[in-house]
Amino acid sequence: MAVISKILIANRGEIALRVLRACKELGIATVAVHSTADADAMHVRLADESVCIGPPPSRDSYLNIHQIVAACEITGADAVHPGYGFLSENAKFADILEAHGITFIGPTADHIRQMGDKITAKQTAMDLGIPVVPGSEGEVTPDNALKTAREIGFPVLIKATAGGGGRGMKVAKTEAELEEAVSTARSEALAAFGNAAVYMEKYLGKPRHIEVQVVGDGEGNAIHLGERDCSLQRRHQKVWEEANSPALNVEQRMKIGEICADAMRKMKYRGAGTVEFLYENGEFYFIEMNTRLQVEHPITEAITGIDLVHEQIRVASGAGLSVTQDEIVFSGHAIECRINAEDARTFVPSPGTITHFHAPGGLGVRVDSGAYAGYKIPPYYDSLIGKLIVHGRTRVECMMRLRRVLDEFVVDGIKTTLPLFQDLVSNQDIANGDYDIHWLEHYLAETAK
Repeated sequence: MAVISKILIANRGEIALRVLRACKELGIATVAVHSTADADAMHVRLADESVCIGPPPSRDSYLNIHQIVAACEITGADAVHPGYGFLSENAKFADILEAHGITFIGPTADHIRQMGDKITAKQTAMDLGIPVVPGSEGEVTPDNALKTAREIGFPVLIKATAGGGGRGMKVAKTEAELEEAVSTARSEALAAFGNAAVYMEKYLGKPRHIEVQVVGDGEGNAIHLGERDCSLQRRHQKVWEEANSPALNVEQRMKIGEICADAMRKMKYRGAGTVEFLYENGEFYFIEMNTRLQVEHPITEAITGIDLVHEQIRVASGAGLSVTQDEIVFSGHAIECRINAEDARTFVPSPGTITHFHAPGGLGVRVDSGAYAGYKIPPYYDSLIGKLIVHGRTRVECMMRLRRVLDEFVVDGIKTTLPLFQDLVSNQDIANGDYDIHWLEHYLAETAK
């Protein structure tokens, strides 16, 4: 068993603070790394030690593997928690840490590679018994695209094999649109990821985005912690998430959860991960697996009472899982709203100084944020200010509580997306749980007229 005594948190913002809090609860010393732009960040102030690893651009700081390894050596950190984003799914980073005798709090490098390439991930999912979207067996090129599309049936979706966040993703509804869709997707993929490879899937008309949280101990034991509904998205970026999904019943929830947990047991998967699906007409279709902690993990924690970062650290230290599947109890309903420093209508980023900051409180309310009055939102990184997580005994109670706390939340000095959520919580479709992955885009288009 690898005893972890000091964890370096290779991230910033709310997730760095969230990991730091878990470490303190476990009695583990912490090291914060930061760019010069984040010198006054909350996680830097609260960590036991801090190390500046470079100037503001991510490539020179949070993505600089050599600087992070050097920070571990300087401080004596024997483990690294990568949070999400940045180096969290970088197999090379995991390999380098292992070579230096530093524990990577996450999956093995092999599993990161296996699930990081979407073609390989899809084949792996099929081999493990996870239902997948009908699609190409491998890479699609301009030469074989038409034949493949005819076999699958239009409309089809072209996706970058190394991609995410909607880049390198194009829809072709007819044969006439296919050539341009493939060409554009390949160009975008090359520009964004340095890899032009794309693959093809059946395009589903009005699916929901459902994801299953899993945790494995690396020895063949694994559990699932239910699902999250992440269908409210803008440009393939999640905005509002719920656990459990309003679209599933208990039988569906437990069936897909057990399929995913069983797959993780077969893989001997280590750490936390999320298996993502499109869901339409009662069927689940695998789209990808994220081999890291998700932004929206707090809503799973709310309905299970299980701290996912604690589990990650336990597993990485060799202590195994703290619970078995039959010990997990799902309780109530939780919703997360991502509060961004953006205009609520145009979504133009709004960096600057927060003049007033008041987080709401009360029963069933959690705010994960590193923001405070006087804090300057830097223009160099994503615009997430924090996450508002609300829990209730029922979805109706949760929605009523969310309505109340949104009116309490104060962030002045910059524009935020709080007004958008105040609109959504009063919308009848949202109240009914009647939405899909296209709903928010259509809603924003209609309200902009």
